[in-house]
Amino acid sequence: MENKIIAKYNRPVFFYGLSLLIPWILWFTVAYISHLPGQSSFLIFIQALLAILGLLAPTFVAAYLFLSDKELFNDLKKRFIRQKGFSPIYTILAFSLIFVSIVIAQLISLIFGHSIDQFYISGSPSFTSALLSPWFILLFAPVVEELAWHSYGTDALRQRFNLFTTSIIFALYWAFWHLPLSFIDGYYHSNVVEEGLLYSLNYVFSLFVLIFLMNWLYYKTNRNIFITIVFHCSANVSNEIFATHPDSKVIQTVLLLIVAIVVLFKEKGMFFRKEYQQL
Repeated sequence: MENKIIAKYNRPVFFYGLSLLIPWILWFTVAYISHLPGQSSFLIFIQALLAILGLLAPTFVAAYLFLSDKELFNDLKKRFIRQKGFSPIYTILAFSLIFVSIVIAQLISLIFGHSIDQFYISGSPSFTSALLSPWFILLFAPVVEELAWHSYGTDALRQRFNLFTTSIIFALYWAFWHLPLSFIDGYYHSNVVEEGLLYSLNYVFSLFVLIFLMNWLYYKTNRNIFITIVFHCSANVSNEIFATHPDSKVIQTVLLLIVAIVVLFKEKGMFFRKEYQQL
């Protein structure tokens, strides 16, 4: 039954095409506006509106596809309440894995001379946002994104490729999807670019590592969307709660890469088997 359902996620070009095109148009417009002199209240409002619409676009595309197919919509509803395969250990990992990794990374960075001040909780994220609170964005964005990426997007790739290839393709796509945000003045991705090439590359590479871990949790819990939302929110908040030095984020990526390699080794069947099998 599960293989039959996965096969219904058969419009990846439509989903991924519109989910890239619409946000790019809106976000590049936001980027242009953000650099205009004399930022009025009206311009700030327009930036916020267009940014939110771009963020919501993939969810709207996914919603259209689900509402167009009763079987898909029923499958979506089941995945929010499904208990089979759901284990407290994966919920704990979704909550804690990224937080623990950044704490350990900062501790390791002390050996290389970085300050213990990194552990200071400032209460202020490292980026700004027109009109909307950065904390709102950090929590709202993962919820909205996962209602697209792990409602329709991931399974649309999985029905054609094994999980390893699916993860690689989506991580590459996700990196390009974020590209316009790096041109928005004061935004997180713009700040990363200003920090230098090493940190920009680390951000992109970290997306690949996170996707492998998130997809592992997703399929280990029989495609439970709630788990991916928790993991994504935890990743966003954990990496902004401290005054983390960029070097510590590079160390964190290395730590998470080690975890991902262990997961790949232990879950070879899950990642390299072509057919999806429910646990």
